[in-house]
Amino acid sequence: MSAIYRLQSKTQSYDWGKLGDVSKAATYAKASGTTIDNSKPYAELWMGTHPNAPSIVLDDNKTTLGDLIKNNPALSTDAIYKQYNGDLPFLFKILSIRKALSIQAHPDKTLGARLFKDFPENYKDPNHKPEMAIALTPFEALCGFRPLEEIAQHMQKYPELVELIGKETSEEFIQAAGKSDGDVEQNKALLKKVFAGLMHSPQEKVTASLSKLVARLNESKADDTISKLILRLDQQYPGGDVGVFSSLLLNYVSMEPGQAIFLGANEPHAYLSGDCVECMATSDNVVRAGLTPKFKDVDVLVNMLTYRYGSAESQKMTPVKMGDHTLLYDPPIDEFSVAWTKMEANETENHKPLAGPSIIIATSGRGILVGDDNKQHELDEGYIYFVGANTTLTAKTSDSNLEFYRAFSLPTQ
Repeated sequence: MSAIYRLQSKTQSYDWGKLGDVSKAATYAKASGTTIDNSKPYAELWMGTHPNAPSIVLDDNKTTLGDLIKNNPALSTDAIYKQYNGDLPFLFKILSIRKALSIQAHPDKTLGARLFKDFPENYKDPNHKPEMAIALTPFEALCGFRPLEEIAQHMQKYPELVELIGKETSEEFIQAAGKSDGDVEQNKALLKKVFAGLMHSPQEKVTASLSKLVARLNESKADDTISKLILRLDQQYPGGDVGVFSSLLLNYVSMEPGQAIFLGANEPHAYLSGDCVECMATSDNVVRAGLTPKFKDVDVLVNMLTYRYGSAESQKMTPVKMGDHTLLYDPPIDEFSVAWTKMEANETENHKPLAGPSIIIATSGRGILVGDDNKQHELDEGYIYFVGANTTLTAKTSDSNLEFYRAFSLPTQ
């Protein structure tokens, strides 16, 4: 049987998405026949088996990818098929971000199972959701807690933050941040106390302090990155959203195309702008606490976080070579890895057989994809393919460059 199947994948329209064909999620979906409305936000393109937006095989039967995998274990290998109950263990996405997503974290497996059991109306499955984002365009995010000394500097520069956290807690934190030999676990406990104080601040106090801060920054014509970010977030989420203050505690990360961050369980983050390729374990569990009109679960978020802290650069991943034109992004989890292939005109790239299923999306240019049966498959911008396990792949270009991303899963045994 064939081991390469072209897919049609579905978009998700969330308020923070880019509008119409400005969105890469929309542009890529259009390549498979989706009609685009330029007044509508296209936030995400989902490539996988998740029941909220399952991919469809572009054949006469319009088979769902989930059914294809479930009915053909060899496409996954027995090991993957058994490990993940006949399903695909990852969800591959394109995100196109016009305005900031919520301050959020994703639960680990233990917490995910408890939240699903106790609050199924808010948490739709029991899985964890580690995720990785690779920039397609210049990309901004908040990711992980800043070094303690940076947070302490912000307390001194932005007194409105101290108003919410409390003077006593702030002074205790500034003193601890100044010690080079401080105890890490004590520092984490203190950081949790600071974050909890901020997130539990009464709404009227948040609104007043933020209004005062925004007025002060506007009056002083503040031009530094963080001050401008505060003003932008306040414009995007007006009315006193406590998440605006989170930018003073979390790392601001700026990425160029090809740079990546990995977000493990229980780590705070918020994507701010740009387009990215994202891969995650198959789950839709999100615990939110700011920059959102959606349900906020502040107590759960405050108590679930690891409170690890470090520099913005430490949040970025370092890919390794996987071929002449391919880099591998391999996060420290079982469910997925992602390869990025970047070719100029008149080049060839060979991918050795992988012992697990994969999904490919071409993000620019055009070329062809050839499998074990020597059949040629067009690989134009936006084309998406599912590739069965143990398939040798060759990508070729002629008069165009070509870039594509390949998410895959390998057995852990």
